[in-house]
Parts: sequence; C-alpha cells; structure tokens
Amino acid sequence: MISSTRTTGREERSGSAERWGPLWGSRARDWAANEEQQVPTYEAAIRRVGVEPGDRVLDIGCGSGVFLRLAADRGAEVSGVDASSALLELAAEQVPRADLRTGEMEDLPFPDDGFDLVAGFNSFFFAEDMTAALREAGRVTRPGAGVLIQVWGNPDRCAIEAMKAVVRPYMPGPPPGRPQTFELWQEGVLEEIAIEAGLRPQEAFGVEWAYEYPDEPALVRAMLAPGGVAELVGDRIDEVAAEIVAALAPYRLADGSYRLPNEFRLLLTTA
Repeated sequence: MISSTRTTGREERSGSAERWGPLWGSRARDWAANEEQQVPTYEAAIRRVGVEPGDRVLDIGCGSGVFLRLAADRGAEVSGVDASSALLELAAEQVPRADLRTGEMEDLPFPDDGFDLVAGFNSFFFAEDMTAALREAGRVTRPGAGVLIQVWGNPDRCAIEAMKAVVRPYMPGPPPGRPQTFELWQEGVLEEIAIEAGLRPQEAFGVEWAYEYPDEPALVRAMLAPGGVAELVGDRIDEVAAEIVAALAPYRLADGSYRLPNEFRLLLTTA
C-alpha cells in the first residue's frame, strides 16, 4: 500500500523530499538492482538489533524495499517512507503488505511512539536538517526502542569514494555547518548529532562487503543511478561515465568484472 496521506496532525515542515525524490526516482530500477547488493548490511543490522514476529519496523528512506522484505520475512509489520514515489512502487512489488508512504524524513507521516525499530540506511544525511530527521525518528519510536543509523565508513576503505569524487561537483552540498557525509564515520561525530536529536547512543559497529558488477555497462548503470547522478550531470553524461570508469579501473578484475569493497558504520541508539 502506497500513501501520501499525512497522519501526524502537526504543521508540515519542508525538508529534503522535494529535491531528492525526483532525483532518486529517475533511474529507479537501476538503483533497485544496486540496492539488492546491500543485503549484507541489512542482515547484519537484523542480527544485531533483533527483529521478531509482530515487531513494528519503519525504514526511513526505504528505497526499493529490500530491508523491509527481509524484516517482513521474519514476521515484522513493516512500514517505509521515501521521497521517491517511483522507488516506493518497486518496494510495493517486493512487500505488498507494507505500509509505504511518500514523505519528508524531517516530518514523518506517522504518529508518536508507533514503532519497535526505526532504521535509516545511508539516508539521514540527505536531510536538509539531519538533527531534525533523527529527532523525528525518535518521535515515532516507542520509548526505549531502537533507532539505527547507517553511514559510510572510512573513505580510505571505501572503493565507491573514487566514483563520488567524480560526481561530487554536480551534487547538492550539505547545509552550512553540518559535517560532510564523509566525516560522519569518525568516532563521536554521529554520536554527537544523535544526542542533539534526543537519542541515546548504545553501540557502534561496522560492516564490510563489496559491490560486484559483471562488466563495464553494469558498472556504469549502477554508478549513474543513485541520487540522480545521470540527471545532475546532464549532457556531460558520457564524459562523466568515462571518468567514473577510469576512476574505478583499479577495481576491475582480469575477467572484466568489477569488485568494489566498502565499509559502513552503524550506530544503534534508543529513543
């Protein structure tokens, strides 16, 4: 079920959805194929925090619904919110019984204290106000339950950073005064933002795995899909694609496939 109906009864605040929704939805199926590779992160998160039958689970920035599918397979009652209606349509294909809503992560369309686990995988740092987004995550989480935050790990250990360096000049930057995305992995940075949002940090842990692509065309499709990269580079798309391929050449294997190892940092907090 996909809905855009607001249920909080509070004054709506503007945020990140208007900007990011169309961009993330521009190549939705290409991104969905890429998101399937993120299963190791989702499974590690489920093992760490535990998901039991009947748990009410919300994924903020749920994308094409891969995490929701895994949680639903364990008997959870799953909900998701995303800025992109195109990605939510794909999520509905994966998890038809999920409560899926378009909306702002800074102003979630859910009532207070409604979830036993709220997660955001590489999503909160797209908010116009990351602290406000985390505060909202805490609001919709029942007191004492978990809010899980994932960010990228050390850039020196993330092959995808080579691609980011190529596309970063085309991407919208973070609001003034907020840490850069590539700084959030550093000890204490994410914890400080969480505390400011009223959350209580409990445990930080890491996950490592590699994106894998069978050939150069598959690599290019995957690298142009996230965050509307293809849309943002405009008529320079062929040039940018060639730059990405060159930047990722060290990760090309002898058979022409690519393996891009990365690490991720997760922080478990409680509301």
